[in-house]
Amino acid sequence: MSVLILGLVLFLGIHSLRIAAPQMRARVIAQRGLRAWLLPYALVSFAGLALIVWGYGLARLDPLVLYAPPPSLRHLALLLLLPIFPLLIAAYVPGRIRRAIGHPMLAATVLWGLAHLLANGTLADLLLFGGFALWAVIDWGSASGRPATTQASAGGSWSGDAIAIGGGLILYVLFVGWLHRWLIGVAPI
Repeated sequence: MSVLILGLVLFLGIHSLRIAAPQMRARVIAQRGLRAWLLPYALVSFAGLALIVWGYGLARLDPLVLYAPPPSLRHLALLLLLPIFPLLIAAYVPGRIRRAIGHPMLAATVLWGLAHLLANGTLADLLLFGGFALWAVIDWGSASGRPATTQASAGGSWSGDAIAIGGGLILYVLFVGWLHRWLIGVAPI
């Protein structure tokens, strides 16, 4: 479990710098350039992600079960996961969805974490999915206090929304039907 926790601390910690030290990024970039910020940020993020994957895999070998979710909650989880990929795409495609939600990737992260908590009941699940969901809620609140970027506040188009929804639903079907089992080792249906 310690590997998973270390990975979460590294990954969520580096992604929390805008919450805890909002001026740090701008200061480092101004003093040393963009690469001086991006390289350590990417290395710590990658190391944290690798430790999360490894640690979660280790925790699944000897799980500490906190609760056993009924099958009906697994169905609800699949429903909650439906907007995840459209929201992820909407974070990068200008459209009305991004403008209305403001932070579609954070919304997707909250839904992803909560849905997985409905379907899984081990301590590792609580740490991983609950940790990401809690971090996304906190970051969303923090981001709401920052001025909107020009890109995020731009009008957007219906075509951007159609790309996000259509592409997201295709990814959802592929992920639920095949990719989740192939990548994670668990078939959601």
